[in-house]
Amino acid sequence: MLIRAGEPKTHDSVDISMWNRLKTWARRMKRDTLALYLARQDPRVPWHAKAMAIATAAYAFSPIDLIPDFIPVLGYLDELIILPLFIYVTIRLIPADIMVELRAQADQRLSENRPRSMTGAVVIILIWLCIAALVVWWFIK
Repeated sequence: MLIRAGEPKTHDSVDISMWNRLKTWARRMKRDTLALYLARQDPRVPWHAKAMAIATAAYAFSPIDLIPDFIPVLGYLDELIILPLFIYVTIRLIPADIMVELRAQADQRLSENRPRSMTGAVVIILIWLCIAALVVWWFIK
């Protein structure tokens, strides 16, 4: 296969550079989410940023999604739009120098093991149970 200068490298009709950018973006999202999780313990982080960081990290690390992935289109809405938006907003609330340190700590921890949040899973399960109870109550009424 001959590749001309200026043409994107492809493999089976997939732009390799685009695929690499997506993988890099996903790694940064994971690192930033862990950095937000670590921000909850840093005394230099403002309380409102900590609250947002805890909520964002708990949802991101939860094994259960608020919008289940099996729902067409909407199922991936949280991973593609909502979660990155929350991460972006939360990062903006944390001073830049502190965020640099938190990202370095997150990089170190990610090289060691994968984080999970059971608290996040419990919160999502409680939200689903409340929704189910409201639906049942609405049908009974």
